[in-house]
Amino acid sequence: MREAVIVDAVRTPVAKGKPGGALYETHPVDATAHVLRALVERNGIDPAQIDDVLTGVVGQAGDQALNLSRNAALAAGYPEQVPAVTIDRQCGSSQQAATFGAQGVMTGSYDLVVAAGVESMSRVPMGSALMGRNPFGEAFGERYPGGLIPQGVAAERIALKWGLSREQLDELALRSHQLAAAAEDAGAFASEIVPIEVGDGQGGTRLFDRDEGIRRETTLEALAGLKPAFFDTAWEERFPGLPWVVTAGNSSPINDGASAVLIASPEKARELGLRPRARFHTFAVTGDDPLMMLTAVIPVTFKAIERSGLTLDDIDLFEVNEAFASVVGAWQAETGVPWDKVNVNGGAMAIGHPLGSSGTRLLGTLVNALEQRGARYGMQVMCEAGGLANATIVERL
Repeated sequence: MREAVIVDAVRTPVAKGKPGGALYETHPVDATAHVLRALVERNGIDPAQIDDVLTGVVGQAGDQALNLSRNAALAAGYPEQVPAVTIDRQCGSSQQAATFGAQGVMTGSYDLVVAAGVESMSRVPMGSALMGRNPFGEAFGERYPGGLIPQGVAAERIALKWGLSREQLDELALRSHQLAAAAEDAGAFASEIVPIEVGDGQGGTRLFDRDEGIRRETTLEALAGLKPAFFDTAWEERFPGLPWVVTAGNSSPINDGASAVLIASPEKARELGLRPRARFHTFAVTGDDPLMMLTAVIPVTFKAIERSGLTLDDIDLFEVNEAFASVVGAWQAETGVPWDKVNVNGGAMAIGHPLGSSGTRLLGTLVNALEQRGARYGMQVMCEAGGLANATIVERL
């Protein structure tokens, strides 16, 4: 079977997902088109050579409906003959897009493919696709009589099970902001961010070129002053003993952003004069208890390691999506991975988590971090609604 290699990875800066956020006036199709154009322009390739565009999107409604991937490819100026598809594996949607793209290359179905992701959480709020309807049906309700739970409540259940205190969660959040600020100052994100012209809120435009959510001045004292974000007496009755330690400060915020990765076979890369930066080594996906919701990152890590023939010690760097501090805290407690290998440039609590974009954003950040440190193996792990998780191992070339 052929290999699949990563040639390039780009992203917009991550914006605050609210009116007044840098990308609020930017349609998600246009944000995605921006990163799709950047890939072909930076690498000097003819987009007609691209076999498919796979884009992860969670909120497939409103501005993100009707196969956004196809709309974005056309908006980017790709030839009409280039196909595109939109993928939903919740927060892991664009990580799954990269997996499908790489697997297509490995099996010979593709030679050159783009995996992308986008989410405009300001323009398409979470839950927009529900339209007030029940997406679960009767049989699902019989199996889970109380229905699924909000992710924030799941994060509380994780904190309870793993004995994670409010102070520990706030320390993880502070760590994320400090590392992200240091990475930004060191230029660690410079090669992945492609600045984008955005509205300035006054009828003009400006260049948006830095992540908007990194809080350089935050402190443990400031984080400790925040109230629990998900307390509700109904959930207290259903799950007695919840610690109510999850706050806006130790959770990922609401964000907008887009990202994309160029994937090729080694043969196609040589033909086009492109330099492979990393190769896909191992993929894994698994499910776990949907009422714990976010714990599948733990078994999927061990599943990927077992498949890879490597050990956890062989992995130099890990990107574990910081949907909530309790998720990465529980993951570290179970894996024993040293913190100095985890989210070394900060994570989603600081940089942000524009849902559909996060998979390919983390992948690009991971490849860059491997290069910056001269490291070899990296693993990306993403928790997903419904009790799912993806893991991807890459090897720097």
